[in-house]
Amino acid sequence: MQGQINGIKLKTVQKFTQDGVRIPVTYLCMDSIEGFKPGDLVKVTGYSKGKGFTGVVKRWGFKGGPKTHGQSDRQRSPGSIGQGTTPGRVYKGKRMAGRSGGLKVTISGLTLMDIDVKEKLFLVKGLVPGAKKGKISIIKYQENKKFVPLMKPGETEIKETEEEKIERLRKEEELKENLEEANEAKAEEAVNKEKFEEETKKEENNVES
Repeated sequence: MQGQINGIKLKTVQKFTQDGVRIPVTYLCMDSIEGFKPGDLVKVTGYSKGKGFTGVVKRWGFKGGPKTHGQSDRQRSPGSIGQGTTPGRVYKGKRMAGRSGGLKVTISGLTLMDIDVKEKLFLVKGLVPGAKKGKISIIKYQENKKFVPLMKPGETEIKETEEEKIERLRKEEELKENLEEANEAKAEEAVNKEKFEEETKKEENNVES
């Protein structure tokens, strides 16, 4: 496992990988880039955004009370917080309103997509805890065996393996056949409809005569 390196979170943008998948990428300005390379799996630790004093609906995702049947002031209420005489107290750890956010958070499984050696920037796939210009730390612990690099500026062609190309062509051919079958069925249905209308008109003429 690589040693811990400190840095600052800059911004999050959208980028494309070489297989045409759009992913969120976070820019991190690091103190050092030694020992890291694209394709590494890293753990990023930071402090989440502080949200101040919040209620149970925002802090814990409570549903709240009913909006009807006389409950005019219960929509964001926590409800009951315990039993009666027994135990006669509120259990420790009860989820209630209070200060939310501003905690130390570690996210693992993030892939290092690219490195700007000149500016000492890391481009990490995914979202990183904390606000812009917030302090973070990174630890490398593994390599991503299924790593797909980012598409370089100016590239428009999607790179694919021979197997992926065969599978794509097979799906395109299958889609084309299904479309042709649907068009044939539609044409046949139109012909049958015309025949039915002609036969109906003939029967009506016979009845009138």
